[in-house]
Amino acid sequence: MNVLAWPIPLRTTSPSCWWTTLRRGRARTRSQKNESIFKGAFMNIIDELQWRGLINQSTDLDALREACEEPITLYCGFDPTGDSLHAGHLVPMIMLRRFQKAGHHPIALAGGATGQIGDPRDVGERTMLSQETINDNMVAIKKQLRQFIDFAGENAATMVNNADWTSKMTVIDFLRDVGKNFSLNTMLDRDTVKRRLESDGISYTEFSYMLLQSNDYVHLHDEFDCILQIGGGDQWGNIVSGVDLNRRVKGAKVHGLTVPLVTDAQGQKFGKSTGGGKLWLDPEKTSPYSWYQYFLNAGDSVVIDYLRWFTFLSQEEIAEYEQKVAEEPFRREAQRRLAQEMTNLVHGEEATKSVKLATQALFGKAELADLDEQTLVGALSETTVADIAAGEPRTIVDLLVACGLADSKGAARRTIKEGGAYVNNQRIESDEWEPAAEDLLHGAWLVLRRGKKNFAGAKLN
Repeated sequence: MNVLAWPIPLRTTSPSCWWTTLRRGRARTRSQKNESIFKGAFMNIIDELQWRGLINQSTDLDALREACEEPITLYCGFDPTGDSLHAGHLVPMIMLRRFQKAGHHPIALAGGATGQIGDPRDVGERTMLSQETINDNMVAIKKQLRQFIDFAGENAATMVNNADWTSKMTVIDFLRDVGKNFSLNTMLDRDTVKRRLESDGISYTEFSYMLLQSNDYVHLHDEFDCILQIGGGDQWGNIVSGVDLNRRVKGAKVHGLTVPLVTDAQGQKFGKSTGGGKLWLDPEKTSPYSWYQYFLNAGDSVVIDYLRWFTFLSQEEIAEYEQKVAEEPFRREAQRRLAQEMTNLVHGEEATKSVKLATQALFGKAELADLDEQTLVGALSETTVADIAAGEPRTIVDLLVACGLADSKGAARRTIKEGGAYVNNQRIESDEWEPAAEDLLHGAWLVLRRGKKNFAGAKLN
């Protein structure tokens, strides 16, 4: 059963003939492409990846570098275990884009089959998702992948769904053709499996995930002459298993490469529940304002790595920011550039402009009335928002207490008396002040501030 039909480039010849034709076409245009693509410091994509610190592990880097002298096909898989990808997925997604810009052909694999099982985690079994949920998640993830990889034009990427071939395999086929090539000892030696066995155990379902991912690599090598799989560092065991399965069943020399796992300044992994877990690509789950602020507040110890990994800034540009961090870290110029580039990348330049305006407006340096409601609400979501029901007291004293800017009514009155209470960037001088209809932003919102830096929101019903 096919979970979802994915658009795959139309071909009228056999897979091998199609790939041969495409490869010859690329070979004819390689010299022109290289003339425009490789005008920078790096003549080989692998050299650039090494400079950026994007190669965590690889199977045979010298052989891969040699293979990349010609256009290659590579892939990365994304399982639809959630309805949005997050910041931790960005490095491999951007990696596909880097290869594409260098003239190589990326394949984005959506895990319609593997997503029904889930890669084993260090702790606990995954909750099985319904088929309907997986279908919905795949639609959302497909849309997000199209933001970063070009699926049209001369060197179009390809989208595939591993349910299309996995669902056609019988249990006997799977055990004979795939399972027979795996040593149980090797599978048990995987770090995640070890940790699970030492705690609450692991089901055969999740234990078999490695076999499914390895079979994907064999299929993509047969279908598209794919010779490189990339993924996060936690995918190394699965990737190496796919490389080995290609060698065993096809005698094929293929490659594997992992990117570093992204961590914050405290060393927490960017994931769905840790580190950058709140950093979803979906603007409904993480507002552009929250996204921008997260990277604006990146630590000095990680900001240069983030610029190398997440952006397309040149070696010279990043070297300049590295010097600025070392000599004038208080200016936070690298962080501002990172936040701008990351927000442009995920949400677009218009969203970045709105976010910058909101940042200025919240602290009295621009007009709050110029913000659209979505940007205003996104900005206020970063702080306390008091929900004031109809009929509740709404004097400035009540509002300051309700949104947490004052511990008590007495403290609120002292703040007002000292000239430190603001509503919509206007100083409030009377403790009896109440908002009028014209004071409400977009008919419902107030921005309250105590002093220069402490702000909160109130929504009046």
